[in-house]
Amino acid sequence: MADTTIYIGNRNYSSWSLRAWLMLRQTAATFESILIPLYGPGSKDEILRHSPSGKVPALHHGDVTVWDSLAIGEYLAETFPEARLWPAAAAARACARSVSAEMHAGFVSLRRHLPMNMRRVVKPRPLTEEVQADVTRIAAIWRDCRRRFAGSGAFLFGEFGIADAMYAPVVSRLRSYAVPIDRDTVSYCEAVERHPPYQEWRAAAKDEPMVVPEFEV
Repeated sequence: MADTTIYIGNRNYSSWSLRAWLMLRQTAATFESILIPLYGPGSKDEILRHSPSGKVPALHHGDVTVWDSLAIGEYLAETFPEARLWPAAAAARACARSVSAEMHAGFVSLRRHLPMNMRRVVKPRPLTEEVQADVTRIAAIWRDCRRRFAGSGAFLFGEFGIADAMYAPVVSRLRSYAVPIDRDTVSYCEAVERHPPYQEWRAAAKDEPMVVPEFEV
């Protein structure tokens, strides 16, 4: 077994697993991905063998275990500084941490109403006022970060980093549910969709046989 292992849930549905996996891929470290199918017989017990919270993702690096997506990002940023997962400039780094934490703690309406489903046949779903407010706020975050900090780069702070990983599942949701978005938001979605690790995850998600009915909106 590799020295670094990440335990993930279904690629098609597990947005938090996607976030942490993208961060780990950005380090270029050699690692093993172990998928534990969610919501099946014995799933919880199996996850608890690797994650104290009983949730995925969970990162094992040597004798270190980290079991939260944003905490995994912070650990990876410290362990692999050459990956530049946070921006180098203090102001940009503070902003990146703020918008990442906002995603981590917020946008509950969007997450519940538009569950991640990369295999979904693209079609609109009517948005509630709360979901539309989340979409509007996220678009504003992306536009502001790129205007202030991206320079000539395609991502929120130039290079792909933790903040981009935190918002990558939103890109999937906007596309799967054909959410109307402005040109700047489309541009950022396209940048994430061109990112090779994102494409790798999405291809694997579309090949997964497991179906969780509650997420098939």
